[in-house]
Amino acid sequence: MIERIGVYPGTFDPVTLGHMDIIRRGAKLVDRLVIGVTTNPSKSPMFTIEERMATVRREVADVDGDIEVVAFDSLLMDFAERQGAKVIVRGLRAVADFEYEYQMAGMNQQINPRVETVFLMADVALQPIASRLVKEIALYGGNIAKFVPESVRAEVVARVEKIGRKGS
Repeated sequence: MIERIGVYPGTFDPVTLGHMDIIRRGAKLVDRLVIGVTTNPSKSPMFTIEERMATVRREVADVDGDIEVVAFDSLLMDFAERQGAKVIVRGLRAVADFEYEYQMAGMNQQINPRVETVFLMADVALQPIASRLVKEIALYGGNIAKFVPESVRAEVVARVEKIGRKGS
């Protein structure tokens, strides 16, 4: 029997409860889930890729399933091919996500038609959560406890203290 491998790519800056929901559910769909931690040139990361990988590894340690965390800096479809993946797992929060993800899935299919994209709807309670908004709330001194695991909250708060809080 061929092992079903899936890739869940993202920047995970920081990893949120929404990410964790998709990881838990995605891990049930495949034999092995590879979490691909990457950089996005259009985003300004709060944490280095090494810090993000360490955080994701810690947070998935208790999640059921065969889960691996790997850094990548290449086209997603090339990364998926190197991992032996046949599935890309993507989380959707809203209609705006769908439009972007639908376009990306179409482009990815043109690049590598051997890999399918599977969309998972975020849990309704977690749909508004976005890493970008979590960072913005934290930078202005807001409470992010409802959006990230407790250990991640502590890391974000510590980083904000280091780089300086915004606002008055």
